[in-house]
Amino acid sequence: MNYFAHGRRYITDPYFLAGTAVPDWLNVVDRKIRARAKNARLLVDDPDTITSTVARGIIQHHEDDDWFHRTQAFAELSLRFTCEIRDLLGPDDSLRCHFLGHILVEILLDSVLIEKHPTQLEDYYAALLQVDGDLVARIVTRISGRSSIGLAWLLPRFIEERFLWDYPLDDKLLIRLNQVMRRVKLAPLPGRFKDLLPAARSAIGNRVDELLSPQGILDN
Repeated sequence: MNYFAHGRRYITDPYFLAGTAVPDWLNVVDRKIRARAKNARLLVDDPDTITSTVARGIIQHHEDDDWFHRTQAFAELSLRFTCEIRDLLGPDDSLRCHFLGHILVEILLDSVLIEKHPTQLEDYYAALLQVDGDLVARIVTRISGRSSIGLAWLLPRFIEERFLWDYPLDDKLLIRLNQVMRRVKLAPLPGRFKDLLPAARSAIGNRVDELLSPQGILDN
């Protein structure tokens, strides 16, 4: 899942909402830092309410990702997108194609949800305005065992940038995807990548309910 799918149910609980975003924020700040669920569980009974709330949000993120990535819909759509991207970019680019096939499912799911619930996205950002980034950074430092002060820098920029609003727009989404490519040190995507997006959006739209249901996981 991506930011909005992870957090949209928790917009009335800002610090829980922030917790659901922490693992993805850390991928931006420093991919070597991990807020693992097993470490977050050590703080769920912390006497400080905000600390326990952020910890529970982090746990929720990991629990949701666990079942989401095991759904039949995710497996089929990510494979389909990987193959279509490989056809476009060429067979020698398997790492980038696999990575894109994975994140495109998550990003386009957010896009579909944003188009259906735009007011909810406004509420999402409004809730994050109530969060103290320095406090979250200190909590995540306890959980990860490494300085996570970069979160205090990132949070206001995440709110100001509001890049989730770009997801439903093909031109802007391509820009955002290429920002991700630079961050993970993969080659940028060509303009023709946009040609894949309309059909991909439709495919996600047809399977939203399956993607959002833990009942859709594949049998081991």
